[in-house]
Amino acid sequence: MNRSNNFTLDQVIYEDNHLIAINKRSGQIVQGDKTGDTSLLEQVKQYIKVKYNKPGDVFLNLVHRIDRPVTGVLLFARTSKATERLNKAFQNREIKKTYWALTKNKPKQLQARLEHHILRDRKNNVSKALMRPKGDVKKGVLSYAVLKIYDGKCLLEVKPETGRHHQIRAQLSAMQCPIIGDLKYHYPKPNADKSICLHAKALELMHPVKKEKLVIQAPIPKVGPWQGIK
Repeated sequence: MNRSNNFTLDQVIYEDNHLIAINKRSGQIVQGDKTGDTSLLEQVKQYIKVKYNKPGDVFLNLVHRIDRPVTGVLLFARTSKATERLNKAFQNREIKKTYWALTKNKPKQLQARLEHHILRDRKNNVSKALMRPKGDVKKGVLSYAVLKIYDGKCLLEVKPETGRHHQIRAQLSAMQCPIIGDLKYHYPKPNADKSICLHAKALELMHPVKKEKLVIQAPIPKVGPWQGIK
């Protein structure tokens, strides 16, 4: 496994007896796949095992996912009760997600709500954002607002209302604002580290056990096109 993909302690941004959240780096994979790279799920399990001197297997579940080239908040459940309640909260859209995206192009409107029909191509692992339904599609909805324009780049805050496959990437590309570095969705050149400039900035949720409002935020990367944002 590439050393840069190793989980490090400074990635932990929230931790208690029921939850742990990390600031995922680009290139890190959340769960095992055909690449054979060690997943964050396994690495965070090992972190908990060592930190708390736990014998045997460590209980840890993914309750949502982030694409490999994307950075930001990744949340795990440490108990079965938290897993069940968080899964239900995600399904019921009770958890609010905020992303930041860097694009080269500025959208025609400074803020808007986008609705598309998301057609997933499983063979090529891409999705298309269509204005009209076609085939096996699901509705994709998000709102965005321009936060800043600098150095020829546009910083958008994106709040998805649905969680479709590659939804943000496909919908921004459909409005002629592909994410910087995202070759899959028509940006012309890659970032040096193969990342794309999409960052899961925050999760806002009700704690599954404490029943208190919880806002988990992840600092943006300090490398590549992100440099210069304060």
